[in-house]
Amino acid sequence: MIRRLTEDDLGLLMALLRKEPALNLFIIGDIENFGFDQDFMELWGEIDPSEGLMKAVLLRFYRSYLPYADGPFDVEGFATIMRKDNDIHMISGKTDIVKAFDGVINFKQEKHLYFAELKEMDAKIKDSISSSERIKRATVQDVEAICSLTDTIEEFESSRDGSRISLRKTLASGTGRTYYLKREEKVIATASTTAENSMSAMVVGVATHHEFREQGLATNVVAQLCTDLLHEGKSLCLFYDNPHAGVIYKRLGFQDIGSWTIVYM
Repeated sequence: MIRRLTEDDLGLLMALLRKEPALNLFIIGDIENFGFDQDFMELWGEIDPSEGLMKAVLLRFYRSYLPYADGPFDVEGFATIMRKDNDIHMISGKTDIVKAFDGVINFKQEKHLYFAELKEMDAKIKDSISSSERIKRATVQDVEAICSLTDTIEEFESSRDGSRISLRKTLASGTGRTYYLKREEKVIATASTTAENSMSAMVVGVATHHEFREQGLATNVVAQLCTDLLHEGKSLCLFYDNPHAGVIYKRLGFQDIGSWTIVYM
């Protein structure tokens, strides 16, 4: 049985999500930050009538959907909900779960990413964080300087138009944080988190100015960011599709825990 979820379902829902908290950080973060009563967000759950446990969940966040299940689930039931939405942009989630919708929902593009988690920083990396340059945590006042860097990075081109608004909103709401390194009043390296919740956070927005690459600066910024979050008792997660980037993150202590698929309508 699939039905809309409310605050009364929080215990059942969290019992499901805590089985894989890293992979569920987006759903957990959205619930903790926004609750159940928002126009831009809806949650549906599949309940096992015989045991009264939640088998699967489907999150709508604006134009995106994210399904999760820890076993077989009602694919057609979730697909029916999504097909009713004429404004759907994408579906994302664990690869095996998203793949279950092949042939059930039509989509135009597909993207696959590695999903890695950090629970403990590599000791050598932690000890090597440069103390000669001060890595700072950003405030809303730093948004323009940080975006002046990311504006120059090709990989950030698709999100450039809304980057300042998005970063200000994230920093102001506390749903993420940004660390950066400056030289001569110019931000030359940065890294951020998003979807922060009580258990985990996603590392995003890692960038280095093209004139300062191959110096380990972004690695130092990410290491400082991760060190502080680990000290708060949170694990770190990230996506990557570049094997070279994967090697860098694994030096920090990240380990692959699965794959993630995004399909675009």
